[in-house]
Amino acid sequence: MSAGKERSPQLYTPDQKFRRDSSVWTKVQAVLAPLQFLVCFASIGFVVSYLYTGDGYIIATLSILFKTAILYLIMITGAIWEKEVFGQYLLAPAFFWEDIVSFFVIAFHTAYVLSLIMGLMDAEKLMWLALIAYFTYFINAAQFLIKFRLGRNDKKRVGQIEKEVAI
Repeated sequence: MSAGKERSPQLYTPDQKFRRDSSVWTKVQAVLAPLQFLVCFASIGFVVSYLYTGDGYIIATLSILFKTAILYLIMITGAIWEKEVFGQYLLAPAFFWEDIVSFFVIAFHTAYVLSLIMGLMDAEKLMWLALIAYFTYFINAAQFLIKFRLGRNDKKRVGQIEKEVAI
């Protein structure tokens, strides 16, 4: 490490890293996250197709509801994961801003579901609301991908430090 250059703090302490690596919820998140991503892209296709053609409202709506169900599932299991790894269900310092943005993601998806159930918007407005919800989801997904990469970089850095210590 060069003089004047500070090392960025690690995402996980050694204990947290051990809990993360041994948690079944880490595996659950590893399955649900890409599944949600794929479902979101498929749903965007259905929604945009409906907005463009006026056909396919039912499949677009079902895809949004399916995406929302996966979101709720990943948020619940993610909170359990956060409790196991960091000792609190939400807003652990390492994932504070990701959790804050997640609240907006959930709020927009929930607004869609409530608006659909209560008949508060016409079909076109509902589809636009879904696209706004998806936009917030992509911001949040980008946050988590950055954290995933930081976690991998921590792993590489720790491995390099261990090699240097062994020499």
